[in-house]
Amino acid sequence: DFPALYEREELTEASGALTNSPSFIRMTSEEGLCRVICFSPRHDLTLPQMEVSAIRAVINIWDEQTKDLMSHSSISHVMIFENKGEIMGCSNPHPHGQIWSSKFIPNIPWLALNAQDKYFKAHGTLLLKDYLDWEISERERIVCENDAWVALIPFWAEWPFEVMILPRRAVRSISGLKDSERDAWAALMKELLIRYDNLFETSFPYSMGVYQAPKGWIENKAISLYQVFLPPLLRSATIKKFMVGFELTAEVQRDITAETAADRLRAVSTRYFRER
Repeated sequence: DFPALYEREELTEASGALTNSPSFIRMTSEEGLCRVICFSPRHDLTLPQMEVSAIRAVINIWDEQTKDLMSHSSISHVMIFENKGEIMGCSNPHPHGQIWSSKFIPNIPWLALNAQDKYFKAHGTLLLKDYLDWEISERERIVCENDAWVALIPFWAEWPFEVMILPRRAVRSISGLKDSERDAWAALMKELLIRYDNLFETSFPYSMGVYQAPKGWIENKAISLYQVFLPPLLRSATIKKFMVGFELTAEVQRDITAETAADRLRAVSTRYFRER
């Protein structure tokens, strides 16, 4: 495997570099650093099978790596993510996650940051905190929760069992979390992932991402830390959602409602199916 991003001294000029291109065409090299985090020395353990303390250790590594990468003058944004399962293109069966850090802020985080900033300027309150308060009052889309975190199916979810994990106390980065909040995050993550695996009694595939404030946004009071899980499975361990046709060319459609997805995840046991 090769990193997708390199430090400046390792960059080479792109082959076939554009010359005399129109103003709406632009190509430039991007610098950054990529790292891989193995979750456990054991090849047969995924996050839901690990102890809460071991998941907490992963969270601590996320924090340490974020701080280290952000200390580089060339780095502005750190993206923590995991691709789980062959169906998600994961080529290494050993449970692991990745961290890509870059000089630029990628499009999806950029849109989310600007939406939060715009809302804060208009209302004087945090978008994701107001959204969480509304979801707590509604109760329909909450999957599981504890004193510090809430896991829910977002109202706007595109994937059948898409989940967003939000902190009850808004913080901008992992470094802002208290020890008790890190423990609670690890516990809720384990519970959610057990529910995922129990739903179709399979090692549930997904892409996961952790969103934090990038450089230049650290002091912005509008920004909140959050985590998303984007799983493709729809009806069984072998039937997935395909983004095709109208969904690719016009707008994503939901195959089941967010409320139905939350209800189904709430209904499954929190005891891992392989341990029954």
